[in-house]
Amino acid sequence: MPLPPPTDPAAASLGGSIASTSVVTEVTRRLLDHFTSGTVAPGSRLPPERRLAETFAVGRSAVREALAALEVLGVVEVRPGSGTYLRSSTSELLPQTLSWGMLLGEPKTRELVQVRHGLEVQAARLAATAADEAGLTALAGHLAAMRAAASDFEAFAAADLRFHQELAEQTGNVLLDQMLQSVRSLIRVWVERAVSDAEHVAVTCTEHADVLTALEGRDPVAAAAAMSAHMDSAGARLLATVEAGA
Repeated sequence: MPLPPPTDPAAASLGGSIASTSVVTEVTRRLLDHFTSGTVAPGSRLPPERRLAETFAVGRSAVREALAALEVLGVVEVRPGSGTYLRSSTSELLPQTLSWGMLLGEPKTRELVQVRHGLEVQAARLAATAADEAGLTALAGHLAAMRAAASDFEAFAAADLRFHQELAEQTGNVLLDQMLQSVRSLIRVWVERAVSDAEHVAVTCTEHADVLTALEGRDPVAAAAAMSAHMDSAGARLLATVEAGA
């Protein structure tokens, strides 16, 4: 159920514009209140980030970070290329973890990058023998989409995410897939900011191509090595972005 535009009187249910010193946390709280008000049906597609940003009178980055946190908490589901949806069911305990999910600083982000490294490498190793032909074709398609979006960093980041999501699904290990999804969600905003120029795009495409080649060759050792190299490179870019406070 779409949220009303900022000029609609019904927008008062969201509390109006935000001037809080903790904008992302306030956006998250407002969205949680709205979702639990009973006016939004489970499974509903949420309005785009731009519309939400206008409603709250905040930047799109604040909305993006709030939605990323809610995705980690299991409240919403982000479907690349489709939008963000309110999940059909959520745990009442999940909002209690909001504080640590929202207040991740550089130390925690650094640890998450390390955790992601290990999980992605294991995913590549497993997918080398578990992936089916349809999965490999899908991965090739996501890589092609990355290359086609070389000058559109937002579209590039979305295609990059789909590549990693598909690879995790191809492992056949549901728990590993879910763990990776949670870790990616926590650092997603930083990941999106880390690729900010043509050189980064070119390097990332080359690294993904190396991973795909190893997967197509059904070589777990090569796949793990290629993914490890990619995680080293991507992790360094991400942490540099965090440290710069971008």
